[in-house]
Amino acid sequence: MKKYLSLILGTLLMLFITTNLQAESLYNKFIQMEYELKQLKGELKALKDQNEELQSKLSSKEEESDNEGDEEADDEENSDKSVTSNDKENDNEEADDEDEEGDDEEGSVEERLSDLEESVQELNKNTSTNNLKFNVDFRTAVDNINYKMADGKKLKNDALLTNRLWLNMSWKATDILSFRGQLAYNKAYGYRSAQYIQPLENFDWIVNTNPYDGNIRVKNAFFLLKDNQLFGSKISYTFSIGRRPSTNGLLINLRDDDPSASPIGHSINVEFDGASAKLGFEEWIPGMYVKFCLGRGLTNASAKFFSLNPSTNTIASNPPYINDKKALPNIDLAGFIFVPYNDGQYALHTQYYYAKNLIDADLNQTMTATYFKGFKTVGDMQSLTVTLTVDGIGDGWSDYLDDTYFFASYAMSKTSPNKSGGGMLGSLDSKTGYSYWVGLSMPSLFSEDGKWGIEYNHGSQYWRSITYGEDTLIGSKVATRGDAYEVYFTEPLIDDIFSMQIRYTYIDYKYTGSNGFFGSTTGAAMEIAKLPSNYKPFYVDKAQDIRFYLRYRY
Repeated sequence: MKKYLSLILGTLLMLFITTNLQAESLYNKFIQMEYELKQLKGELKALKDQNEELQSKLSSKEEESDNEGDEEADDEENSDKSVTSNDKENDNEEADDEDEEGDDEEGSVEERLSDLEESVQELNKNTSTNNLKFNVDFRTAVDNINYKMADGKKLKNDALLTNRLWLNMSWKATDILSFRGQLAYNKAYGYRSAQYIQPLENFDWIVNTNPYDGNIRVKNAFFLLKDNQLFGSKISYTFSIGRRPSTNGLLINLRDDDPSASPIGHSINVEFDGASAKLGFEEWIPGMYVKFCLGRGLTNASAKFFSLNPSTNTIASNPPYINDKKALPNIDLAGFIFVPYNDGQYALHTQYYYAKNLIDADLNQTMTATYFKGFKTVGDMQSLTVTLTVDGIGDGWSDYLDDTYFFASYAMSKTSPNKSGGGMLGSLDSKTGYSYWVGLSMPSLFSEDGKWGIEYNHGSQYWRSITYGEDTLIGSKVATRGDAYEVYFTEPLIDDIFSMQIRYTYIDYKYTGSNGFFGSTTGAAMEIAKLPSNYKPFYVDKAQDIRFYLRYRY
């Protein structure tokens, strides 16, 4: 035993010594290359100075020769000019030789300098601990949740504790090309009850915005092309593709104390994969741009080995990743964002999208139980949003109003049900819904960076947003068919690194299905006050969430 222990310790010691020697050798090599680089830069500067001095001398000689030729007599002019000409030729030949020699030497030094700079850059890449730039965003929160069901019964969770970690990363490879990513961890303390299987908790649209297990997943990952000139014009552009930064968009970002993502949060706040391209016309109209977006929320492809039909428990065997006619079709979304004006204070934002092959839960209900069979396709939907933002009220009326942010937003949605899908939102016909949302974000009065805000939104019977990724544990307040009220207070505790927030959200539902899917099973819009008594235990009438968090960002 001692023999093996000695052998292990000896091996570890040799590895430690070897690693240290290699690191020390690499470090010494790096220092030596930096020293040589400085020397070569000095030599290059000296050669350039010498070349400039030589050119100056040649110019002086030419001027002297010209002056002497003018002052000589006519009978001596040819002779003197001949001599002067010969002298000039000799001087020029000598100067050319010196120039060529200097150019050769200078070129040699420049080549050596370029080679050495490349070596230093390569060494930097290989010895750097990480090529990506990282920052951390960690939040721990406690939510007090209360529901009043349609039958009057009250349900609650006094203290739901959660941890959320975002590991943000970026790397700018060139002036116009960069990579950005975000790893996410969102977990309830001690996980959750293991009594039931929760098939939709890691659904792709909400997998990183829903407190669930302890897994770290990719929330965002995309490359970004960005430049101020499109083919030499004055039009700026961006192009991006990957896992989209499509949550915490404009307006919803205010209470979340985050920079706004691309979509307007009134109608889109969900995780998905896709691409976008933006054209900017700021040279002509302040802040004007148009952005085209494509997204895929579900892919139709067979499994690597075989698929299991949950409704029949039968196995379907297909070649890997082919389109499966028996499975759900692709869910695709296409749209654009158009900002006709944004001068930094006043801005108008518009957003339109068309979503195809939307889904609902396929349930099998019996007298004693309800069974989940999977999903079914129910139809398409389009949506339009118009938002006005005012970042600073008035023109120097007061410091308080200068730092006050106001917004008003209007959105509509329109369904197009499939004939065989059972209808959308409880109807076989196309239905149009609308929602409006207003809010203020104001200075906290306790610090320069603190904020407090108040918001209100209302949704009609057939209003439907795609905002499943909204960070509100009682459900998306923006999706409410009814009225939602929210007040929040955010205050930095240690610079911009450590902050706290307390937030109160109250939702008064007028119709069912606000947080369901798009069909008539989970998304049906029935008036809560007129529900049959046997339905009332299953629907929320009113909900409230009081959240307190501490957040570290660095």
